[in-house]
Amino acid sequence: MRGTPAAARACILAAVLCAVWSALPVYASGAPVPWGTAALLAAVGLGCELAGRRSSPGGSGPVAAGALLPILLTAAFLLPPAAAAQVALIGSLAGRVEQPPYAARRIWRAAQLALTCAAASWAHAALGGPATLGGGGAAPDFPRALLPACAAAVAFSLVLTVLDGVILAAAERRAVHRSACELLPRALGPHLVHALAGLMTAVLWRSPYGPLSALLVLLPMCLSCWVFAQYHREQAAHRATIRALVHAVDIKDTYTRGHSERVGRASVLIARELGMDEPRVEGLRFAGILHDVGKLGVPTRVLRKDGPLTPEERRIMELHPEYGHEIVRGIGFLDEARDAILHHHERLDGSGYPHGLSGSRIPEFARVVAVADAFDAMTSTRSYRRARPVSAALAELKRCAGSQFDPRMVRALDRALGRHGWSAADTAVTADEPRAPDDATAGPRRNALPAPRDPAAAPLPRSSQGTRPSQGTRPSLDTGPSQDARPSPGRR
Repeated sequence: MRGTPAAARACILAAVLCAVWSALPVYASGAPVPWGTAALLAAVGLGCELAGRRSSPGGSGPVAAGALLPILLTAAFLLPPAAAAQVALIGSLAGRVEQPPYAARRIWRAAQLALTCAAASWAHAALGGPATLGGGGAAPDFPRALLPACAAAVAFSLVLTVLDGVILAAAERRAVHRSACELLPRALGPHLVHALAGLMTAVLWRSPYGPLSALLVLLPMCLSCWVFAQYHREQAAHRATIRALVHAVDIKDTYTRGHSERVGRASVLIARELGMDEPRVEGLRFAGILHDVGKLGVPTRVLRKDGPLTPEERRIMELHPEYGHEIVRGIGFLDEARDAILHHHERLDGSGYPHGLSGSRIPEFARVVAVADAFDAMTSTRSYRRARPVSAALAELKRCAGSQFDPRMVRALDRALGRHGWSAADTAVTADEPRAPDDATAGPRRNALPAPRDPAAAPLPRSSQGTRPSQGTRPSLDTGPSQDARPSPGRR
């Protein structure tokens, strides 16, 4: 606990003292504790947690996610609060902790679950829940048994959420009410489902069939919880993979730091405006974030060159979509995102690269990312130029819609920005240090906005011949087709 903030250590100590206090009555002489039930539930919970520790790591799931929850709620229905807290302590102390500080997190989780389990048991008993479970020849009282079970689930969620909010406030200085408002809606639904499973288990436990039948019913629920926790770990591993790749690109090309995340956000805005389902929206977010991962294969001297690219350097730069596709080829969960990484520099009129696709032959994901990419290139402030206003960037996208960009994607971005806007955080400086303007351009061209430094980041002005500009030059975003072309150093 050496690296834990003092306020967080105080919260952990207070939670431990409260948990011990809530569990002590079980040892009072004459306390009506069904020790056999408590021992069997504690053993099952311990086994589930130990099994979870043997699974492969890959990121943390939600707090208290896994097979222990249905067992804890079953304990809350069958045991008095002090005994239920004991069951939670024994199981949670053996559970896996994903991140340091391990000791502090393990102790906190044990105390937290002991308190929440005791609170759920108290709420269940206060509404007469034990009497509705049947047993001793009496039949369970349905649907009356549902009310105390649901009250116990609500109490479990509330106490868990408040404790999470308190520790986040102590460790990260986040407002308690803000954390509670974010966490409670996500916790309440799963806990209600676990409460129904726990209620069914408790009723069977009290029935003539006994604990064995109850455990046979509880087993599939525990297994499904474990699978759900594994799914969360897998998703966390996916996010960690994406973060590592993007971080590598940002280190290599410091001019465009933060660009990938903003392209991902803009791609999501377009996707939701188009009505795509959530899995495709998530895929487009990955596509936007990773669209420039191929820059890892471009020599650093080309990425960071001050001045215009030579034709040979430009050809090297235009290989980055293919490099990116090769880098992510083996990452199965990217799916359609791989096509976007390969084809996001294709143009609707067929003059793009690497394969010169045109129209509907360009994958839909690539057409979305192309618009998001160009939009962020125009609206981001970099060390070598200022940002364009959002309205000016949209006007440029509309001007090039039909020749370079898919008009449907441009309209979707326009509508999405009209609803949600584009915050100042999205257009922050993305290079490490701002540089003073060059003396040669600080005079009469002081108010002109230079073109983006990636040779394909800026929209092309329409030409009567429909030809592509010669390699090594790119017309400025601020100039029309009749004005002089300006060399572009080749960064986004």
